[in-house]
Amino acid sequence: MPRSLYFFSIGLVFTVLLAACRPTHSDQPSGYLVAAIESYPLQLDPRYATDANGVRIGNLIYNSLLRADSQSRLRLELAESLRLLDDRTYAVDLRQDAKFQNGQALTAADVKFTYESILDPNNRSPKRGNLKPLRAIDQTGPYQLHFHLSAPHSPFIEQLTLGIVPANSRSNLAVPTQAPPGSGPFMLEAADPGEQITLRRNPQYWEQQPPLAGVIFRIIPDALVRVLEFKKGNIDLMQNDIEPDMVPWLEKNTGADVGAYPGTTFQYIGINLTHPILKNVKVRRALTYAIDRERLVRHILKGIGTVAGGVLSPLNWAYEENVEHWPYDPERAKQLLDQAGFPDPDGDGPLPRFRLSFKTTNIDLRRRVAEAIKEQLQKVGIELDVRSYEWAAFYSDIKKGSFHLYSLAWVGILDPDILFQIFHSSSFPPAGDNRGHYSNPELDRLLEQGRATNHQQERKQIYARAQKLLARDLPYVPLWWWKNVIVKKPIVQNFTPYPDGEMISLKQTRLAANGQ
Repeated sequence: MPRSLYFFSIGLVFTVLLAACRPTHSDQPSGYLVAAIESYPLQLDPRYATDANGVRIGNLIYNSLLRADSQSRLRLELAESLRLLDDRTYAVDLRQDAKFQNGQALTAADVKFTYESILDPNNRSPKRGNLKPLRAIDQTGPYQLHFHLSAPHSPFIEQLTLGIVPANSRSNLAVPTQAPPGSGPFMLEAADPGEQITLRRNPQYWEQQPPLAGVIFRIIPDALVRVLEFKKGNIDLMQNDIEPDMVPWLEKNTGADVGAYPGTTFQYIGINLTHPILKNVKVRRALTYAIDRERLVRHILKGIGTVAGGVLSPLNWAYEENVEHWPYDPERAKQLLDQAGFPDPDGDGPLPRFRLSFKTTNIDLRRRVAEAIKEQLQKVGIELDVRSYEWAAFYSDIKKGSFHLYSLAWVGILDPDILFQIFHSSSFPPAGDNRGHYSNPELDRLLEQGRATNHQQERKQIYARAQKLLARDLPYVPLWWWKNVIVKKPIVQNFTPYPDGEMISLKQTRLAANGQ
């Protein structure tokens, strides 16, 4: 039996004994769906929510001017129309039938207030920086607005996906889940800190009423406990946060509907380009040749990933397929290391060409991936010192630039302007997330052009060139795009997976056993 499956089996038996002592949650209200999530949301107010669960649950409570659909395309939601008056002015006409859960009509005054409250430095919204290009908002009618930018900035359209709150809504940072009313398909019914969030159907919802009476998000940090709670019948739906080894077990032992769907979350190895060894592009190319990503996906991820060529996945409108690819080729890796001036001191002996540290979190799957990469790099003469940390300590080191190599993922990628945030030379921390200090004047020019034009076809051509440059220079070693794993009871119908893990399709989901 493989080591990982052995520990899973032992852990499963132990957890069964523990779970037998826990109270059942099968007495949830009729018509409510129960979904298991890993962590309690830090915020639900859309002006402050940045954690994945806070954003996803919040999107069921709040509407926005635009919303990404299941194909990652922006669609009108509260906006009835959106047009460019010139290269720095957006005109928005709102639909006039939307209401907040308290029955109050949603108008242009609410939209204007929401954006201006984020811009107010006294409110300390973490989303204020994203609105930096926004110079002013004019309310031109009860349901009409103009957004004025200080300069052409095509990625701004993504900021029209912010949830709208009623005018004069006060924030309550001390009690994060005391959020203002929303106009979405569900409303907050109860918040039990650390335990669960309960939503119920919004009777004022302006679209078709959701079939579900409500949704209960149970917080279960331990992946094994989530699986056992699902097997006991206390969970209806799980999305991601599932150890790959557990997926075949769930299929065989629970009668669940299990599916893996293409996603946009990008896993990568970050590289410190100020390091005297890693600043050499031949070394970075050797690293990429030396890692058998297909094998990692097949054996450790159990197929719930797709080998990646770059940050943007094939689901992104700006994705460029014709970039340089780096298949597994350890012999070519050795040649490049020799050319870079790092010969193997003893051939196939134990002495390495050089040593590097590799930082990751202490999650079991992350450690196993790191150890597998360590083993593969040893074959070409590179010794890795794998160091695993609690999340807070790990992320603190990454933000400070205290690393040689590390692995993280980018989640929720929509606009290709993310490349500016992570690769432009003006984005060195704290101004951005270019943590490896990559600098390329040619790429800088392309990324500046990409955000200054509003013509999508022109932007696509610009970002195609940018992706080719990045695939050549390898400031990251691309690993894979994660697939979204959905585990649900057969009675859960009409749940549509979204590439970024959004759960907005719960507004059309039904429980067949309840006759809905």
